[in-house]
Amino acid sequence: MEDLVNNEITLSAKEEKILKMLAAGKKSTEIADEINLSLPAIKWYRQRLKSKFNAATSSELIMKAIAKGLL
Repeated sequence: MEDLVNNEITLSAKEEKILKMLAAGKKSTEIADEINLSLPAIKWYRQRLKSKFNAATSSELIMKAIAKGLL
C-alpha cells in the first residue's frame, strides 16, 4: 500500500487507519477488535505515531495531524 507523505511525516496505511480511528474517539481496545490486532500492537502503533509527530499525548497527536492536513 502507498504511504501517505505530508510535511516530512510518512504514515503506512495501517498507521493512517489507526490515526483516523483515534481521531474518531475510538479506544485502543475498540481499534484492536475492529482491525484484528492485539492490544499491545495498537499501543505500539499509538506510541509510534506520537513519536513521528513528536507528540506527548494522543490529543496532541491528533491536533498535530490536523494541522498537517492528515485528518
